[in-house]
Formats: sequence, C-alpha cells, structure tokens
Amino acid sequence: MKIVVCVKQVPDTNEIKINPETGTLMRDGVPSILNHDDANALEQALRIKDSNPDTEVVVVTMGPPQAKEMLQECIAMGADETILLSDRALGGSDTWATSNALAAAIKKIGSYDLIFTGRQAIDGDTAQVGPQIAEKLGLPQVTYVKEFYMEGTHITVKRALEDGYELLKLKTPCVLTAIKELNTPRYMSIKGILKSTKAEMKVWSAEDIGVDLNKVGLKASPTNVFKSFTPKPKGEGLKVEGDTAKELAGNLLASMREKHII
Repeated sequence: MKIVVCVKQVPDTNEIKINPETGTLMRDGVPSILNHDDANALEQALRIKDSNPDTEVVVVTMGPPQAKEMLQECIAMGADETILLSDRALGGSDTWATSNALAAAIKKIGSYDLIFTGRQAIDGDTAQVGPQIAEKLGLPQVTYVKEFYMEGTHITVKRALEDGYELLKLKTPCVLTAIKELNTPRYMSIKGILKSTKAEMKVWSAEDIGVDLNKVGLKASPTNVFKSFTPKPKGEGLKVEGDTAKELAGNLLASMREKHII
C-alpha cells in the first residue's frame, strides 16, 4: 500500500504579528512548524504502516527551500519518502492554484491507495485544499475525520459535524482530511532523526510535475486578501462587588440601569 500525505510548513501563530501599516503578516524571526492538522494526517498514515509493514508513506509539500527542514521532521517521525514542490512559478498560489500543483504531483507519484491531508492550515483556515485535490483527481473524499478504521480496501470513518457525527464507508483510493481528535502525533525518534540526515529528498519544479503554468502561481490565483488586521483589544469588564448574592445582584442591576442597558 502507498499512502500520500500532503503537509504544509506554516508560521507558528503563537509568535506571529501583523504590520499595522501594511496589514500583512510579519514573518521575520517567526519560527516555522509542521501544520497541526497535517501532523495528525501523517500520524494516521504511520499507524497504518505500523499495522502493515509493507506500507509506504510519501509526504508531499509545496513551499520554499526551507520547507526541507519540516520534511526532515516527517522522515524522523517515520515517513519513507518526501517530495518538495519548489518553484518561483508556484509562488503566491491560493488554495485553487495550490491544489492544482499538488494534484499534478500526486499524479506523477502514481499508484497511491490513500491520500491524507490536514483539515486546514493554521495560517489560512480555509479547509479547501484537501477537497479540491480530491475533485481534481476524481476521488471520493471525507473531511473532518475524527476516527478511522480499515479492513483491506474498505475504510470506515467517523466524520465530525457541528451537531454530531457521520459514520461513512468508502473504498480506496480516496482522500481524507484529518482533525486533531483523530490521534496524538508521535515524536521524532532518535533512529528516525539519524535517518533523516541521510535521506534523499526529492525537489520537483513546475516542469517536473507537468502542471499547466496558467493554473498555478499568483497570477492564476482568483483569491485576493482584502485586508488583514489585529482586532482591537477589548476594554476592561465591569466588576461588581458585594458581600451577599442579593447585594451583588442589586449592584449589577444598578450598573446596568446606569448604562441604560435595562
């Protein structure tokens, strides 16, 4: 079995700031990490490999050359092969253009049985790339996967909804997008870290994957970000004091009448 996992290197949102003048993300000095949901997608692929040693896990990402560091982490966690799509022609791609490039790369890989992606990237929060890849490859898909069971070529998944969940059955090949409830990603192992330092990493250009240059990159991206901004901090809340519940309630009502809320 061959499993393809699509991942993304993202800025650590705990460290990120927005330039108040330009409204753009300030990435200088901000560490990059493996996207959280993508780590869950990789972990599920590795669990399948743990149960079926003949499984091959191939990790694919699109990004700048420094994304190699993230791919090394994926090897250290247990992935067998990594592929980096890196080309100026792919720069500035939105979700539509990104999925075109990733779908072309997956076609080049070929002979896959299962494709995993994270639900969404923490720097975009669109949750669009995984489903778009499925559409462009003509594959069945299930998003927001929180539980996974597999018997042969038959898969049963539990899909999270706002008000419950769905149990769905499907056959491979298919595309699944993972959420954090699916599993707990493993740490890199010492053996894996040593392996990652010697592993050969494939770097493919737009020409290598044979993608239509009119369907990738900034000019081919129909999405435009109108504005990015940091929400203004909220003012201090109202603190109501009193020695008894009755006194607290009375003081609260008095404050609300004073502010013409009631």
